[in-house]
Amino acid sequence: MIVIQNVRTPSRVKYRRQWVKRLQWGVLLGLMVLIYGSHAPLITLTKIDGQVPFNPSSCVVMIELAKLLISLATLILSGDISALHAPPRLVLVAPYAIPAILYALNNNLVVVMQAYMDPSSYQVLSNLKIASTALLYSLCLGKRLRRGQWLALGLLMGAGVCHSYSSLDLGDPDRDEAQQGPRLHITAWGLFLVLVYCCVSGLAAVYTERVLKSQTLPLSLQNLYLYVFGVAINGLSSSAVTSEKSFLEGYSGVVWAIIAGQAANGLLMSVVLKHGSGITRLFVISCSMLVNALLSWAILGLQLTPFFLLPVSMIGLAAYLYYR
Repeated sequence: MIVIQNVRTPSRVKYRRQWVKRLQWGVLLGLMVLIYGSHAPLITLTKIDGQVPFNPSSCVVMIELAKLLISLATLILSGDISALHAPPRLVLVAPYAIPAILYALNNNLVVVMQAYMDPSSYQVLSNLKIASTALLYSLCLGKRLRRGQWLALGLLMGAGVCHSYSSLDLGDPDRDEAQQGPRLHITAWGLFLVLVYCCVSGLAAVYTERVLKSQTLPLSLQNLYLYVFGVAINGLSSSAVTSEKSFLEGYSGVVWAIIAGQAANGLLMSVVLKHGSGITRLFVISCSMLVNALLSWAILGLQLTPFFLLPVSMIGLAAYLYYR
C-alpha cells in the first residue's frame, strides 16, 4: 500500500509558528511603546506646584533595583541557578560594567546641558542620537544598511524634529519680552555636549547589544550582571548628590507605577537587543512620542494641532522603508 503524506502540514506548522512569533513581537513592542509614551505624562501627574515631590536620583536607583530583583527571580524560576553556586569569572562579568557607566554618564550629561541651552533646543537636537546609533550600529556591529534603510532612519530623525518643533514656544512678537517664556538659545559648549550625549547614547545601546549577543548565557543571568553594576553605580551617584528630600520621600502610587513600568521596559529592551536590534529600539522610542502626545491630550488636556499628523506619517513611512 502506498501512503501519501500530507505535504501541507509542515508548511502550516511553519506558518503558524511565524504568526505566533510575530504576534509575540507585536505585543512586546506595543507594550514598550505604551510604557515609554506614558512616562512623561505620569511624571507630570506627580508634580505639586510644578515640582516633582520625590528625589529623581533615588527613583533611578529603585528602577535599577527592581530590574535586578526581577532578573534574579526569573533566573531562579527558570532553574538556571547553577551559575549562582560559584563566583562568576571576571572576564564574563566585567563587560557589563561599561553600559552602566555609559548610561550614568548620559544621565548626568542631561542635567549639565540644561545650563548651556534651553529645554526646547535640547529636545530638538537630542534626535541626533538616531543618526549616531545608526552609524555606530553599522560600524561596530558590521551591519550594512541599504539606502532605503538609511532613508528610513533619516525620516525617523526628521519625525522627531518635527514633533519637537510642534511643541516649541517661539514667542509672540506682540507680547512684551517680560511676558514671553525662555527664548531658544544654545552655546557652542552646549552644542558640543549634545553631540557627546548622542554619541554616548548610541554607543551604550550598540555595546549592550554586542555584549548580550556575544555571550551564550541566559538572558536573565546577563540582566543580573548588568543591573548589579547599574544599582552600584547609580547608588554611588545618588549618594554623592545632596538633596533636601530623603530617599523615599514623596513616593506615591503614581511614582511606584513609574518605577514598575520603567523596570519592565528595561527588561523588555534587553529582549529586543538580544533577539532583535538596536534599530528596533529607535522605532519604539519614536512611536512612543506619538503615544506621549495622545496621552497628554487625553489626560492633561493638551491640544493637538494638524501638524501632529506629519510626524505620524513620517514614522509610518520610515517603518515601511526599513522593514520591507
